[in-house]
Amino acid sequence: MEGFDPATSFGPDVAGSYDDAARGDEAECVAFLAELAGGCAALEFAVGTGRIALPLAEQGVRVDGIELSPDMVDQLRAKPGGAGLRVALGDMSTASMTPRGYGVVYLVFNTIFNLLTQDDQVRCFENAARHLADDGAFVVEAAVPHAWVSRPSHVHAEHVGTDRVLLDVARYDPVSQHFERNHVELSNAGVRMGPIVLRLAGPSELDLMARIAGLRLADRWGGWRREPFTAASGKHVSVYVQA
Repeated sequence: MEGFDPATSFGPDVAGSYDDAARGDEAECVAFLAELAGGCAALEFAVGTGRIALPLAEQGVRVDGIELSPDMVDQLRAKPGGAGLRVALGDMSTASMTPRGYGVVYLVFNTIFNLLTQDDQVRCFENAARHLADDGAFVVEAAVPHAWVSRPSHVHAEHVGTDRVLLDVARYDPVSQHFERNHVELSNAGVRMGPIVLRLAGPSELDLMARIAGLRLADRWGGWRREPFTAASGKHVSVYVQA
């Protein structure tokens, strides 16, 4: 996508409205991660506004975070408990938190796809492995690509009203594996766009990245409630441990 910069894609406008669309899986996600942490500290890659980190901390888990966008961190800090979380500003594929030895490092809601090259995604796995305790686990929640790219390109009307139209415009390049998407809002106030570019990677490719980083797949589920992962699953929750 011409002109797209991942470093600025989560600016003040996006950060300010990021929590508006509740995803409804927060409680299940937090319960899964708290159990996996087993009383040890947790590290969230791309901690964002604290949608998962803050309720996880309320469960008694010490949570640290890494986040590229200062605007997202500002939103986190403004929430109750947000000032108490340690957050390092930087790229989750390279930034470091000390001391290491986390019981769980986690990366949710397709955020592994925000890294736009295979090399960067591999580096993310390697960075997670560096932060884990010997018996720790790296958790990745991501969509199954075929659920998104059944049509290489599409324009979908998500909302049609008398004073507002919301369009989902997307295209997929199978060579780069880039999924380019823009939510376009047309209203009496003007035109508002929400562009994003993602590099999609399927479960088997992520498993190979884990092997390169010295990790192995321990479990894969179809959701946070440990639903079976099947050919019909639209997403996966994968748990990697030290090989």
